[in-house]
Amino acid sequence: MSPNPSIAAYGFTAVPRSVTALLSLSTASADSLAVPITISSIPIPSSPLASKVQEYAQKELAVETFNHSMRVYYYGLAILQHAFPTWSTPSFTETYFLSCMLHDIGTTSTNLVSTLLSFEFHGGLISLSLLKGLSSPIAQAESVAEAIIRHQDLGTTGTLTRMTALLQLSTILDNMGANPHLVATATIEDVVKAYPRRGWSACFAATIRRENGLKPWAHTTHLGELDFPTGVEGNALMAPYDG
Repeated sequence: MSPNPSIAAYGFTAVPRSVTALLSLSTASADSLAVPITISSIPIPSSPLASKVQEYAQKELAVETFNHSMRVYYYGLAILQHAFPTWSTPSFTETYFLSCMLHDIGTTSTNLVSTLLSFEFHGGLISLSLLKGLSSPIAQAESVAEAIIRHQDLGTTGTLTRMTALLQLSTILDNMGANPHLVATATIEDVVKAYPRRGWSACFAATIRRENGLKPWAHTTHLGELDFPTGVEGNALMAPYDG
C-alpha cells in the first residue's frame, strides 16, 4: 500500500513527544547558532483560506493574543529554517499558519466559559468546524485540530505530529523562554517590534489561572497548577520585551 500523501503534506508525520529527543533529530548541530532573519523574509501564506482565517483570528482574539499568535508563526518558521528545514513545504507552512492563528481561540472570554472542555480541546473543535466550513482539505483541518488539542501536551513519552511539535516549540519559546538557541536574538527583536508583547506573560498567566479556577480538571493543570503560571510570569528571555 502506498503511503497517504496527506501525512507528510499536512504535518502528520510522527516525531518524539520528548523535546530532547525531538531536537536530537535536528539537522543543526547542538552548538550551531541560529541565523538572524527578519519577518520581511518570511511570507504569510496568501491563499484565500489563510487570509480568511487570519481575518477571523484578528476579529475574535484580544490584540495581546493575536500578537502572540503571529509571533508564534514567525518563531516557528525561524525554528523550521534552523532545525528542521526538510519539513518545510508550502502545504506544511500554510497548515502551520492556520494552527498558529487558531491555537488559542479557546481562550477568548466567550469561548472559555461556554464549555466545560479544556480550552485546547474546545479550540480544536472550533477550528475543525471553521476550517471544514471554509473548504479546507479534511486532512489539513484535522492536522490543525490535532496540533491545537495537543499544543500543551508536553511530556517525555510517546509521539506527536510534526505540526504539533513545531507549535509546541514556538509557544513554549514565547511563553516560557524555552530553547532560546533555536531563534536568534535579532529575530526575536524584529518579531516583537512588529507584534509587541504588551505584557503577554502576565496576560497569559492570568488566563491559565482563570481556566484552572473555572475548570479544576483543565488539561493545563498537568503542567503544574501553580508552577506553570509562575513559570510564564518568570519568562526571563522575553522579560525585556514585555512592557
